[in-house]
Amino acid sequence: MKEYKYKINGNEYAVCINEVNDTTANVTVNGEEYKVEWEKPVVKIQPVTAKPAATPASAPSAPSVAPAAVKGNAIKTPLPGVIIDVKVNVGDIVKKGDTVVVLEAMKMENNINADRDGKVVAIQVAKGDTVADGAALIVLE
Repeated sequence: MKEYKYKINGNEYAVCINEVNDTTANVTVNGEEYKVEWEKPVVKIQPVTAKPAATPASAPSAPSVAPAAVKGNAIKTPLPGVIIDVKVNVGDIVKKGDTVVVLEAMKMENNINADRDGKVVAIQVAKGDTVADGAALIVLE
């Protein structure tokens, strides 16, 4: 359970995020429970830039990222927010500590950094997307 304190237009709110699923969250705001729903984000896989002759060979490999691999190899957001910028492309090689996504949360920009070295095989978010706590952002190989 995550707890946050917000001040909106002079009003204070104590928010507890009790449970987050794919498209819903159970939250408590100032002691009152709410069910928050949102549309499931569309998974966007950016194509790898290649020569036309290589396109048919590389196209089938992009969708083959298995759901289990996404969970195990994903860089996840540590807090809910809005994606301000995606700093990497599919095929990029990242080093531990490289900024991969910029996330706005509570009116602050947060750099989300790679927690390990790897190759970007999928990008799960786009600029402007709203993400929940623990959402997969970037999948590394």
